[in-house]
Amino acid sequence: MHAELQLDNQICFRLYTAARLIMQAYTPMLTELGITYPQYLVLMVLWEQDSQPVNDIAHRLLLETNTVTPLLQRMEKLGIVVRKRGKEDKRQQIVSLTEKGRDMEKQAYKIIPAGMGETLKACPLQMDDYTHLACELDSIIETLKK
Repeated sequence: MHAELQLDNQICFRLYTAARLIMQAYTPMLTELGITYPQYLVLMVLWEQDSQPVNDIAHRLLLETNTVTPLLQRMEKLGIVVRKRGKEDKRQQIVSLTEKGRDMEKQAYKIIPAGMGETLKACPLQMDDYTHLACELDSIIETLKK
């Protein structure tokens, strides 16, 4: 067997596994909020800037609109967001937080940073290590986006 094809030599496997396990760690906290991890990502985008077109949300999350739209539909049914037609361009859908969606930011802040901190406290990495790791991952993402 070629060493390059061994699982232990694959950075992609480590990234996939870390992402999957991080999402798994988030699950109990997000269940408490009544949302999924992808819905949490949408909320973070809207907490940064409310009332955005679906295309902008999808772009920010590096997803296709046909992936984001079903998420938004479910979030709308939960009363977290509302979708309205754009004023200038009627084809455009603008997504806005409801009061419930805005309140969820406060709820999330109370449980998620502390919860993830508790989950990762056994890891020997320091905050500077996480910052450096984020920069390295951003470099990989930027390269692969092209």
